[in-house]
Amino acid sequence: MKIFEAYDLTKTIHSAAQLSGADPKTVKRYVELRQLGLNPYERAARPKLIDPFLEKIEEWVEASKAKIRADVAHDKLIAMGYRGSPRSTRRAVNAAKAAWRAGRRRTYRPWIPEPGMWLQFDWGEGPRVDGRRTWLWCAWLAWSKFRVVIPVWDCTLGTLVSCLDSTLRRIGGAPTYVLTDNAKTVTSDHVAGIAVRHPQIVAAGRYYGCTVETCVPYDPESKGGVEATVRLAKADLVPTEANLRSQYGGFAELAEQCRTWCEKINARRHRGSGQIPAEQLLIEQQTLHVLPAEPFALALGEQRIVYDDQTISFASVRYSTPPGHVDTKVWVRVVGEELVITARAAGGELAEIARHRVSIPGNPQILAEHYPHHPNGRSIHQPKPRPRNEAEVAFLGIGPGAERWLTEAGPAGAVRIRAKMARAVELAAVLGAERVDEALGLAAIAGRFADDDLPAIVDHLSDHRAVGELVRADERHSAQPGTASWQALGQ
Repeated sequence: MKIFEAYDLTKTIHSAAQLSGADPKTVKRYVELRQLGLNPYERAARPKLIDPFLEKIEEWVEASKAKIRADVAHDKLIAMGYRGSPRSTRRAVNAAKAAWRAGRRRTYRPWIPEPGMWLQFDWGEGPRVDGRRTWLWCAWLAWSKFRVVIPVWDCTLGTLVSCLDSTLRRIGGAPTYVLTDNAKTVTSDHVAGIAVRHPQIVAAGRYYGCTVETCVPYDPESKGGVEATVRLAKADLVPTEANLRSQYGGFAELAEQCRTWCEKINARRHRGSGQIPAEQLLIEQQTLHVLPAEPFALALGEQRIVYDDQTISFASVRYSTPPGHVDTKVWVRVVGEELVITARAAGGELAEIARHRVSIPGNPQILAEHYPHHPNGRSIHQPKPRPRNEAEVAFLGIGPGAERWLTEAGPAGAVRIRAKMARAVELAAVLGAERVDEALGLAAIAGRFADDDLPAIVDHLSDHRAVGELVRADERHSAQPGTASWQALGQ
């Protein structure tokens, strides 16, 4: 600008150069560019080695629909006599692809969803739990932007319907349309580009009052809302170096984390709509259809009742279930080599509660973790002492050691138990209940129930307070000296 100001003042090149402190050639070039209407800061393109081949590169880009790689184009150019660098070829190919896409860029019409119309769902690969692969069911209600993520073990049709039922009950109703991609559980075939729906998914849609729609194959952009949900769920729930999340200890922990994540993200203000999805859902629920009381059982499997022993019968084989499902209805289906048991959760949603290897009659599948109060495969039948007279109350009032002594002495066949109990009460009155209670507990551990055993143990505790490891008097322990010293004879 100083050059132009000096030239406009003097109208001569040399005078303008002296006033602006620039070279006369620079002043002349800038003035000529301004007179031609050009930008002084733009440099004219210099001839390049690749210029004679640009038309051929554009031809290749057009033929390949902008999919040709730069290294392939460079090899072709070398065979045609090109002597430039691969970097120049890469720049020319990228420029040709950008020009090709500029005239063929896909345009979108803004989609304004209506309340109660669209629900989208898709699958995303979840974290590995105990070395086993999991999947994340991701659903997105279009108008309220409400998201639902449910972890599952497989993507079979029964699991899909189970997740759909749980999602609809979580949002409080059924929309008019359900949109997803063309998985085999939804679209069984394509004829002349027309999707052929799976009969059972059509039946499930009719059962819930929804129309199941699928997007164009290989076109995830037509369901971008749920695609974003899958991306967010995998970024937050799958352990990676980016989120520093530790591995899950079990499937129950993963399910709890998914529920917590849904509560957090649905309570956060949506960036696009500016509203809170959980609050918008309350408005959209007024336009959703009422759900049937029972789930679509055709895809969930056969219905069973859980017996009093927490088992169900399927194909004449007993399979165990977790606690809390006795006398309730569950659904069972076979997935590969596993039997899947699904039940209604406390919130009314369907949830998988157990999986077993499919067995044959005579080989029931009973899991120990389903019976936490039955260690070693049986109940604890040891009776608890219940005092019925003053003497029994006084003895058991000494402490827990007295209770243990009584529960051990009875099965051991000890004689004169009532007399020994009265003697213990007398000792407790003289020496103190704490010392006698400790002696009774040690006597129970060592199996010493003779008449003089309790006073002897009390005297021992008085003289030696440090009690070491006690040896129970039974056939596994003996006071007989060992014969290790005889091995030294003859050496």
